[in-house]
Amino acid sequence: MSNFATMLFIPLFAIISLSLTRAAASADTHQQLVALAAAGDGLITLDSASYTLLTAALRDWSASIEFTALDSGRGCALCKPVVIYAARHFHASWRSIAKAWAKVPHTHRDRHFFATLDFDDDRSVFQTLDLASGPVFHTYPATKGSRATGKFAPSKHDLPSGFSAEQLAQHLSSHTPIPIPYATPFAWGRWATARRTSSRLLSPSALLSPSALLRWTWAFGTALSSIVLTSGYMFTHIQSSPFVGSDGGWIARGPRNQFGQEVLVVSVFYCILGSAFLVLITVVPYQSPRRQRFQIYLWSAIILFFYSVLVVFFKSKNRGYPFRLLL
Repeated sequence: MSNFATMLFIPLFAIISLSLTRAAASADTHQQLVALAAAGDGLITLDSASYTLLTAALRDWSASIEFTALDSGRGCALCKPVVIYAARHFHASWRSIAKAWAKVPHTHRDRHFFATLDFDDDRSVFQTLDLASGPVFHTYPATKGSRATGKFAPSKHDLPSGFSAEQLAQHLSSHTPIPIPYATPFAWGRWATARRTSSRLLSPSALLSPSALLRWTWAFGTALSSIVLTSGYMFTHIQSSPFVGSDGGWIARGPRNQFGQEVLVVSVFYCILGSAFLVLITVVPYQSPRRQRFQIYLWSAIILFFYSVLVVFFKSKNRGYPFRLLL
């Protein structure tokens, strides 16, 4: 009888010991993550080891992880400024949200973690996840406890539209125990710049200076404002459109969509076209007949070419557009 009891007791003891060991290991892992988050002001900087801890199969916490590449030496010469701008802009938003989350009570704060993993810190994770572009972020749900969703795979997201910190915080609040208390900080830098600029422009010396009374000064300011606004700057600003798409493309499909880089390209086209018309109106009439003939042909060709480029650009956004010029 004693042997039979011993045979029953040993497996039961092993199961209980294993359960206690796993519970202790899980608690120890959680404390490590809490310490890492506190050290990073709410944001955990990951490598392969800490990534494995954070995404453990059995976890009673959730996590949002940013995968990015902030090294300015990456990318081709043409796309490098755009990609780095997007990555750093998104990373700044991500860090500010993590900092806001660090201010909530620890009973909620320690149930969700924010982390970031740079490509140069650990490439193996990117290869395992088959990530070829960034920045992107994944949200890992809790797999046990009261917040378990029954899902083990992470939710994968490319750059959300605009990727402003406020919009991102609203989106991520659906994955956190309580809404993220993010508040848009006051733009003191912009306020100071606007104040200095307005004080200089509106000062009596500036208003009464000879340059302020010249019609060309007002003409230049009016033309510049018109070019910027008609290029779509206000549209992208109001819509909080991203500078480029999640795949690195800078042309948004559809006539009602626009990326930030499109504003720059269209502005350049408008500047060239406006300058060509300006030269034809103000410079060419005062040239000799021979020069007039040459410059009329030259600037007219420039106008036709860049208008053709604009039409091609619009056709790439709206494939059903039926018209074309030279190209």
